[in-house]
Amino acid sequence: MKIAGFAPARQSGVTYVEVLIAALLIAVSLVPMMDAMSGATASDGAHELSAVRHAHILGKMEVVLAEPYSALEATIIATMPHASDIPSSYSDLPGATNRRLVYLSFYDGDNADSDDDPFTGMEPDLIWVRTLIEDTQIAVETLVYR
Repeated sequence: MKIAGFAPARQSGVTYVEVLIAALLIAVSLVPMMDAMSGATASDGAHELSAVRHAHILGKMEVVLAEPYSALEATIIATMPHASDIPSSYSDLPGATNRRLVYLSFYDGDNADSDDDPFTGMEPDLIWVRTLIEDTQIAVETLVYR
C-alpha cells in the first residue's frame, strides 16, 4: 500500500556484496596473523630444549655439591696442574646424550699473586665448580667454601 508522498521502505540488512568484502578482509588479515603464530610455536620448542638442558646441568651440579669437600679436593689434586681444563671424574661417560662435563679447580679468590688468573695461587679453602653440556654454551658455575 502506497501512501501519497512516502516511498516504500527499503529492506534493511546485509547485502551479498558487503558479506564478500568482509570475508575478503578477514582472509587478507589471516595470512600475516598465521605467519606470526608460526614463529611463536617454533620458538617454543627451542625454549623447551634449553630449559630441559638447564635443569639437566643443575641436577649434575647438585650431585657434585652434595659430595664432601675432601672428595672434591682429592679429584682436583689428581688432575693437577690442569684441573680447570680437564673434565673431572664427575662428568658423564663419553657418548651420553646431552653429556654433562664437570670442571673443578682450586680458586684464587683474593688474587694474592696479582696475576689476575683465578686458577693460580690456589686457596685450599675455595673450589670452583663448572657444569656444562658438551658442545653447547649452556653452563652453570659456582664456588664451594670449606
